[in-house]
Amino acid sequence: MNENALRSDQVFDEVSIPKTIGEIGLQNFVPYLLNRITGRYNQSLQDSLGETGLSVAKMRTLAVLSVVDGLMTNELSVYAVIEQSTLSRTLDALEGEGLIRREAGARDSRVRHIYITQDGRDAFTNVWPILAEAYQAMFAGIPADEHDRFVGTLNKILRNIRKHEL
Repeated sequence: MNENALRSDQVFDEVSIPKTIGEIGLQNFVPYLLNRITGRYNQSLQDSLGETGLSVAKMRTLAVLSVVDGLMTNELSVYAVIEQSTLSRTLDALEGEGLIRREAGARDSRVRHIYITQDGRDAFTNVWPILAEAYQAMFAGIPADEHDRFVGTLNKILRNIRKHEL
């Protein structure tokens, strides 16, 4: 057994971390794996979304707003995992297509809240089968209990590294 491998009763804090990525190996380095998975997933989605006229950034924006509507731009940027400059251009395009609307805040007119329109909901509903199929393909052959533990672990990792409460 690898000296750096976890026992089932150990927490990660107790494990000695190898000093170099060469000692860990790319296939065991979680940030590398997450980037590979995310990159492959996004490219696959972009290929599948091509005919819909939605980019991955537009789809992510609509996906978030379909669940959490009325966000401010900075909040939406965090939820959708899109840089603010890219998100600004994405919002301009979505607004031009009638898929979102921006409204001034009730307490501060400088603040804009972003809402999905019915056309935006319809557009997202139309691409949902593409997302669901990609999600299903990603977890093919993985038992439900393993999926659930993985999601739980990812949420713990996110809590460990996040900068925002979102």
